[in-house]
Amino acid sequence: MRFLILLIFIVSCNSNISSDNYLNIIPTIDVSSKHQEFSNINAQKVEYAYSTKNDKIPITYGFLKNISEGDSESSTIKFEIDDSIDLKSEGYILNIEKENILITAKDQAGLFYAFVTLNQILENAFAQKTSVPILNIKDQPSLDFRPIHLDLKHHTEKQSYYFDLIDHLANLKINGIIVELEDKLKYESRPEIGSSDSFSIEWWIELSDYAKLRNIIINPLVQGLGHASFILKHEKNIHLRDKPESDWAFNPLNPETYELQFDLYLDAIKATPHGKYLHIGGDEVHLVERDNKTELELNLIWLNKVCEFAEKHERIPIFWDDMPLKHAGVYNPMFDDKISEKEVDEIWNKNEINLMNFIEKFPKNAVYMRWNYQKSDTYGNLKAMDWYSNNELTVMGATAGQTRWTLMPQNQSNIPQIKSFASSSVDKKLDGLLLTLWDDDSPHFELYKRGIAAFAQYSWSGNSLPIKEFKKLFRIKNFGFQFGEDNYAFIDLLEKPVGMWLNMLLSENGWRPGLSKKQNPLESDIIDLPNLDKKGEWSKKHKVRINDAKRSLEISLKVETIINNLIQSESKNLYLLEIYNQVNELTKFSSNAILKLEKVDFDGDLKHIKNLESEFNITKEKFEKIYSKTRILNKPDDYILDQDHHHHPANQTKNFDWQFLSEIMLIKKIKETYKI
Repeated sequence: MRFLILLIFIVSCNSNISSDNYLNIIPTIDVSSKHQEFSNINAQKVEYAYSTKNDKIPITYGFLKNISEGDSESSTIKFEIDDSIDLKSEGYILNIEKENILITAKDQAGLFYAFVTLNQILENAFAQKTSVPILNIKDQPSLDFRPIHLDLKHHTEKQSYYFDLIDHLANLKINGIIVELEDKLKYESRPEIGSSDSFSIEWWIELSDYAKLRNIIINPLVQGLGHASFILKHEKNIHLRDKPESDWAFNPLNPETYELQFDLYLDAIKATPHGKYLHIGGDEVHLVERDNKTELELNLIWLNKVCEFAEKHERIPIFWDDMPLKHAGVYNPMFDDKISEKEVDEIWNKNEINLMNFIEKFPKNAVYMRWNYQKSDTYGNLKAMDWYSNNELTVMGATAGQTRWTLMPQNQSNIPQIKSFASSSVDKKLDGLLLTLWDDDSPHFELYKRGIAAFAQYSWSGNSLPIKEFKKLFRIKNFGFQFGEDNYAFIDLLEKPVGMWLNMLLSENGWRPGLSKKQNPLESDIIDLPNLDKKGEWSKKHKVRINDAKRSLEISLKVETIINNLIQSESKNLYLLEIYNQVNELTKFSSNAILKLEKVDFDGDLKHIKNLESEFNITKEKFEKIYSKTRILNKPDDYILDQDHHHHPANQTKNFDWQFLSEIMLIKKIKETYKI
């Protein structure tokens, strides 16, 4: 039974709550019910807390931010830590009585989370203008390790943002971060690798200390065998490449490979002093077979060396697990939900020997991270996870709140997959689950927060909360008590215009990633323009595109209306609304550009597009102004862009123009074609 069900339950059953897991985002309590009992406690007047065992008040937020230590008589809250209570680590019991609030926590983390939950309850009571409800809560996490991924591959935020982010995550009961440092750490041992705008080891230590006080442990991810462009793009390190012409992967048989990687690991470990793990990457790498060794053997040679290093330095190595499974021939069924269980078993029966031949070479101290972002509930994925467990190897899952989606996360912020993988992880009694948040296409980080909230919800409380109900609670939590209903559900609506925006201004064969690297992108990738001597032909050719533009604008108008309504109603979290509004405005510009070209095609009058450049400049300026409130938009002048093997849009330019390349190139093509 989960927290939403329990809060409905208390409406009719007088608040006798006892359960293992509860909702992370405390839902609204229906105060209209005649059956709900309320305390005499005013949410704004909970001023003192007293520990029966001299435990310290944890860091607190919101209504409890300024709470002070009091004595037994003056304190509304009475709390203690008792490790003998029958709960997991981070668990707690929270009883709200007529006059007092009683907390018993399993440990310091549990005490911190008890105060987090209490503050959420106080906030809801205040929002509904009622006293605090009488409750009896027994709460603990479904998964022990609940980290998010912080990918700094292509940009950073302003430093203050990361401290605010820690507070946000702490209030969602997230307890870990795996930070993909790439070149955003100022490596002391290999100074050529850290970019000139990277953060010092001392700064990372400060952030790690701040996080630990809020029960969040920061662990580093330093890509190793592959994804090594941030290292191997530098002239000094070219001799370590697996292929001389490619900056993608290391040669695993060159001893200097390990000298360099271990230097980076040492700096990363120093920068994250409280970390338990060292994520070593290892995914998506294809190697040159050498010294009569197969790719699988070469992967395992590297893996064993870096795992030995991690163990020596008291870190548990985490390894993306895809390459051994690919080389063995059992990978594809994990992403195919159409294949039968019988067919999957046949593939494994045929190919498992390719893994078992090298089973003694699989390091026992590693965590094998089974990442699957779209098909985590397939029989093939679950079978692969079981293979690790059956062979006494530790497996952990990785889902995603952002992959290669442009402008904003899509597929409902990937909530269905997040929920599914959390459920599988709980059922299989795994230690944890990672939420990856890839920076490849680099939406604003605020737009990841619905996916983060869903991950926090389902990794703490299991899967019983319906997704529709979660979305309602997210709106209440982020925009206000009165905005929970479906008529305010603009985020999913916006997905359609964003999806159409991606290719709106491109030719049939055009591709937004990689535009800046094409020899003649205006000709090869940007949409053709109307021929003024052949009126109407362009519109016939692009009938589907024109209809898409019209449909996109219809949806965008609905989104704009909802966002404006929220803003005018003094919604909470105005900044998030501003960001979504700018996403909507950019999609509108591109759709409007198509409709303006349609008008040119019908009457041959260039007046319809005369002001298109100035309109774009206004759109771009507003977009950048909003994003730059928290985000560093431009890379340093001395930054070296890598070879971009995966065509990441955010790796196209040093400035923020990569976000608008199609629009910029369309305007250039219009000016060159029509001489305006």
